[in-house]
This record gives sequence, C-alpha cells and structure tokens, in this order.
Amino acid sequence: MIYRNLEECVNDLEKHGHLVRIREEVDPHLEMAALHLKVFQAGGPALLFENVKGSKFRAVSNLFGTVERSKFIFRQTWDSVQDVIALRNDPVKAMKNPFKHVRTGLAARHALPMKQSAKPAEMQEVNISDLPLIKHWQGDGGAFVTLPQVYSEDPDKPGIMNSNLGMYRVQLSGNDYEMDKEVGIHYQIHRGIGIHQDRANRKGEPLKVSIFAGGPPAHTLSAVMPLPEGMSELTFAGLLSGRRFRYSYADGFCISNDADFVITGEIHQGETKPEGPFGDHLGYYSLTHPFPVMRVHKVYARPNAIFPFTVVGRPPQEDTAFGALIHELTGDAIKQEIPGVKEVHAVDAAGVHPLLFAIGSERYTPYQQVKQPAEILTIANRILGTGQLSLAKYLFMTAEENQPLDTHDVEGFLAYILERMDLKRDIHFYTNTTIDTLDYSGTGLNTGSKVIFAAVGEKKRELCREVPVQLYDLPSGFGGARLVMPGIVAIQGSAFSSYAQAQQEIDGLCEAINAQGALDSAPLIILCDDSEFMSATTNNFLWAAFTRSNPSHDIYGVNSFYEFKHWACDNVVIDARVKPHQAPPLIPDQTVEKNIERFFAEGGSLSGVHVKK
Repeated sequence: MIYRNLEECVNDLEKHGHLVRIREEVDPHLEMAALHLKVFQAGGPALLFENVKGSKFRAVSNLFGTVERSKFIFRQTWDSVQDVIALRNDPVKAMKNPFKHVRTGLAARHALPMKQSAKPAEMQEVNISDLPLIKHWQGDGGAFVTLPQVYSEDPDKPGIMNSNLGMYRVQLSGNDYEMDKEVGIHYQIHRGIGIHQDRANRKGEPLKVSIFAGGPPAHTLSAVMPLPEGMSELTFAGLLSGRRFRYSYADGFCISNDADFVITGEIHQGETKPEGPFGDHLGYYSLTHPFPVMRVHKVYARPNAIFPFTVVGRPPQEDTAFGALIHELTGDAIKQEIPGVKEVHAVDAAGVHPLLFAIGSERYTPYQQVKQPAEILTIANRILGTGQLSLAKYLFMTAEENQPLDTHDVEGFLAYILERMDLKRDIHFYTNTTIDTLDYSGTGLNTGSKVIFAAVGEKKRELCREVPVQLYDLPSGFGGARLVMPGIVAIQGSAFSSYAQAQQEIDGLCEAINAQGALDSAPLIILCDDSEFMSATTNNFLWAAFTRSNPSHDIYGVNSFYEFKHWACDNVVIDARVKPHQAPPLIPDQTVEKNIERFFAEGGSLSGVHVKK
C-alpha cells in the first residue's frame, strides 16, 4: 500500500492486526517509554497512544519493531527498491538484461522530489511545548525526538538535490534550553550535517535546518539508510514510499509537505549548549556534552498529527530491527565498496559500533598455501576507514577457505578465529584514534583505540570446553572462573580503581597463570566484575566485554612482550570491569514498572499482550 501520511500507515497496520490503540491517559514522563520497551521485548504490535498527558497530539511507537512488520509496511515497493539499489551497485546488470529491469525503471519515476508552491494550508503553527515531550529514562536530561529527520542543505550548492537527511537526536527540553525557542541537535563525526555546518561557518552564515517528524514511514527509514554514492536520502524516500517526496519552502526553510511535524531554525557558528544525558543504544547513558543549539524559527503540525518515537537502550531494541532491515535492503553493497570483502557484521548485541566480525579473501598468492593473514589485513584497514564502520573498536577477521563461515554464528565464528590465530603475530593495534561518540570506554569524547584479531590457515589449537585446571587456583582478588564459550573464560576480579593499580593486579594474574604451564586451549580470558553474568548468555558476554573495554588500555597478555614494535602474548586478557570514567548503565525505574501494570491488566488496552513480569 502506498501511504500518503503516517495516519494511513497506522490505520493499515491496525486493520491487519499489527497495531493496538492505547486509549488510557499515559504520562510521557517515563511511562510511554516503559510501555514501548515491554511490548517490544514481547515481540508485540505497534502502539498508538491516543491520550498523551499534557499534549493534544497522539504518538506512535514500535512501528519498525519487527522486520516482518517493516516489510509489511513496504510490501508494495520492497522488491523494486532492492532492484534499484542492486543496479546502482552493479549497473552492468541492466545492460545485460534490460527487459528484466523495466519494472525497476518504472519504480525510479518516484525518485525525484516534487516541489510544491507552498506548504499545506492545513498545517498549523504550534510550539515545542505543544508536542508530546517524551522522557525515556530517569537520568535523561529532558525530552527528546528519537525518530527525527534532520534536513540541511549545502550552503555552497543550495537545493534539495544537495541536501542531507539524517537522524540526529533532538533535545526539546531540559538543561539550559529556553523552551519553545531552542533545541539541541546531537550529531556525531562522519555526518553530512557537519559538512554543511562547516561550510556555513566558512561563509559566515547560520545553517538553516528543518526537523521533520512523521510522514510516510519511508521518510523515517531514509534518514538512517547508508546509501550508494550519488543516491540522496530524498530520492530513496520516494522510491521506498512509492510516492515522490513533496516539499516546499517557507521563510527560506525546507518543509516536508507530508510530515506530521516540522521544526525550523538556525544553527549559528560557535553556539553550543549542554546536551544530554540520554539513555543510548549501547545500554548506557551518553553523558552531557556541548552540542550545537538550534534557534527555533517556527514549528508546524498537521491538525491530526501523530508523533513517532522509539526507545533505545541495551540491544536488542527497535533499532536492531532497523539494522536488519537496512542490511536486507542494501544486500551486498559493502562488497562493491571494499573489494575482497565477503561479509561484515556489526554485532548488535555489543552495541553495533564496538564490535565487527568480517570475512575477506586471501588472493595475493594463489600459488601458495596461506600461512598468515595478508590481504585480509589490507581489507581490514579499508573497513576501519569506511563510514560508520570506522567507529569500531574490535575487528575479528578471517578468510573463508575450506569451510563456510557465518559471522552471525557468534560462537562458531569466534571459535574459528581463536583456533587459528597466532597470538604472537595476528593482533594489530591502532592507538589514539576515533571511536563512537556514545562509547565512554575510551580516553575522551570520540577518542580511544582499535584492535584487529586476524586469522587464516590451519587450526593451531583445540579450544577448551570447560574451565582449564590452571584457572582454578588464582591469586587473591581473582576467582569464579567460568566458561563463556569454547576458548573463552571469564574471571571475576575486584573493583577497578585505576589503570596503575590494574596493571599491577593483572601482571600478577598473568604471572600466576604462566607459572601453571601452557594454557593454549584458552586464548581469550575476560576479566570482569561478575563472571556469572558474563557467562550466562552470549549477549551478556558481547555487551559487557566489548562496551566496557578500550583495546589499548584494557588488553593485557600472559607472557606478553614487544618485538619490533609489535605486541605479542600467549593468552589475551581483556579487562572488561566497569571503569570510574565510564557512563552508568540504563536501569528501569521500578515505580514506573509497577505503574504500567494497569495497561496489561484485564480490561487494559494491552491486556492481550503477554509480557514478562
């Protein structure tokens, strides 16, 4: 079905059993987010909040909560959009079989944005304070827009075809923002809006920005799509929605004529205000930092506008489904961008950016048996220098040789690498470099380190499938050794106090392990605060081990040494204990959890949704 607006999508989802209306009054302070989290975790429907306390506008969440529901929303355009992206990646396909791709050409007619003479007459001027001011986590600095479409144009080449549409969180209230007059925009490095702001600064002009919310769901997805070179977000929005993106200008600001809400304003050079904290997708709060403040010009809303939102936290969350959807749409785009890549998996359970699994090729010496990583190290450098992949901290990479590999099989993939890795040769560090803005394991905002674990060739070791006896008798302060998965053991330590103290403690631990004799079957040891938690599930391990460690500072080794600047060891030890400088984890408010039980009780709007108590 082709949706002209968000309400048409909501009605269609309800008609087909994919959406539930919540008619009771709901408090936007924590309650709406808590309900969303419960329903998402239960694999439940989209939620339409019809009675938001303090606002006349409705709100909807969990639209993209499952890949199946998302594909239902885009059922009429899904296949043709995949074809268009595939052709952009490999245009020779169309030349080889032009008649097969006629439908793709027909779909492309929706790509070009359509300029209209004026914004819709029914759009009303409203205030920020009229919107559903949704606060998600108790420690959040205020209310945020979590599904915004932030629009800016290139000041050097203005116009819709030189624009950027990105999803950068927008803080509406709290901190030092003057209500109805200012909002905060949090954008990270490697973002298109940053290029536009830099160019506006050079021209001595403010950057005009429009923030859209709602409209056809394709517009929301377009704001987060990693698109092929030369394809704009707005052309993609037209393709995916099956309807051209309609826009106009008011007071020099671009207006999405199909959006439910539009906030217009300007970012002036050097003007920042504290933004955050905000419960983020790594499962921790991103803390308060200065980010650009936008001076609000005007705010518009449709008469029956619906405010879309999502809630982020420790994965998996709704943005997990977003990621799966994007991967399915873009298919093999990464193979086109980086020759030799067969697969790259940004591991969602680890917060996406901290951890990558990758498979490459080893074609450099086809006349020889592969003895050590060669081409895959070149490919690894390309991966860590490409777009959002460059924010990764840990990259585990191998070459597919004599058996099929799947990067989504976490245990099997890690076992394959750990069986083959030469710990004296195959560990490669990058220090003092960029990491994800939201990752507080590093040395400062955006700064930290990276490491590549590479492996090819024949098996070098058998991995332990129970805790080795060498790890039973540990020095004072260490204990509770538990098997995480083959070759990986978690050890519990005392609370982290300082890096100087950690160096002494872990040096003693490594010496004690070395004294017990070779421990080749356990190449990776995780030092943690709670080994029972660390080993309980694969997701616990992925989350805690890789979000709580900075490779350069938190990787140690049994019998470690340097040779010609290269670090080597017999066993890798990752210190994944919580550090004092790291952000606090997200913990649900128990009072709110108790309060929302009324919605699931008999007679409540969500009584048919079965959730964990």
